[in-house]
Amino acid sequence: MLESSVFPLNCSVCRITCLNIIFLFYICAKMRHMEQFSKKGILRLDLTTLDKVPEADYIENDFAIFNNIDNVPIFDYPTRLDLAVLAIVTNGHSKIGINLKDYYLKKNDLVIILPDQIIQIYDKTDDFSGIFFVLSRSFTDEITVNLDRILPIFFYIKDNSSITLNDEEVASVIKYHSFLWEKVRNTNNTYRKDIAKNIIRALVFEMYSVFETHIPEKRYKSRKEELFESFLLSVSTNFIKERSVSYYADQLFLTPKHLSRVIKEVSGRSAGEWIDEQVVLEAKARLKTLSLTVQEISDQLGFPNQSFFGKYFKRHVGMSPSDYRKK
Repeated sequence: MLESSVFPLNCSVCRITCLNIIFLFYICAKMRHMEQFSKKGILRLDLTTLDKVPEADYIENDFAIFNNIDNVPIFDYPTRLDLAVLAIVTNGHSKIGINLKDYYLKKNDLVIILPDQIIQIYDKTDDFSGIFFVLSRSFTDEITVNLDRILPIFFYIKDNSSITLNDEEVASVIKYHSFLWEKVRNTNNTYRKDIAKNIIRALVFEMYSVFETHIPEKRYKSRKEELFESFLLSVSTNFIKERSVSYYADQLFLTPKHLSRVIKEVSGRSAGEWIDEQVVLEAKARLKTLSLTVQEISDQLGFPNQSFFGKYFKRHVGMSPSDYRKK
């Protein structure tokens, strides 16, 4: 086991994946299906492929909250996440790998791991404990924020997967954790999922504020980061009319192949995935506006017909527009 000394905190370059995500640490649990391994032998996990964490509470397969990992098995091999997770260490020490970079964690350390990142937990002391928020990819996608405000923080997180919080910041997150857990446990509340989303959205802004205090005043973006930012801003402006990678490549005076390679390298996701995500988020928002019919939303989003829109939406969301509206 690890010695109970304070380890130096290292930084690593981590790829970002979701537009609205800042969260996340991950506690590995044992797999249910061996077929979840990728061709390269890396297990891919989400909340549907994990055994339930003891003493945790869940909202369907979208969200889990807990503070005890004593009974959670630890993988000694790399595991790719399809989850977003936030954790704060409250006691003890642990050594983990994020995208093959090592981190030595201690009390008050906030750890962020994003979907598509690879994690490996090497060891932890017997007294290791923390608080944990685990979100599915689709759940984090629905927590929307202003793109202009989060990009600088995303770029900082790429180089700093873990930061040390002060006691006041830790106390604030613990209050969110306790309040959110109370609401999640109230299974009789029809709106508990929506309530959880809004509490988490508030927590996201709290974390933005924390990270802003850690970002140096002069942080120069690489050329690739600048291209990625320009691409996202262009997508947010033009996605209703333009959904081809070639269009955005032309706007940035690049070939589609070069743009795709840069976006994949910087974010971990393809350019097409970012475009589709923007369209789906907009569709979800409009479907919650009951005054609009599905046909009207299909027309507003530039689909040739309602049938095409329905197939597109179901392919990305897993349900029809009508079924999503009923949720």
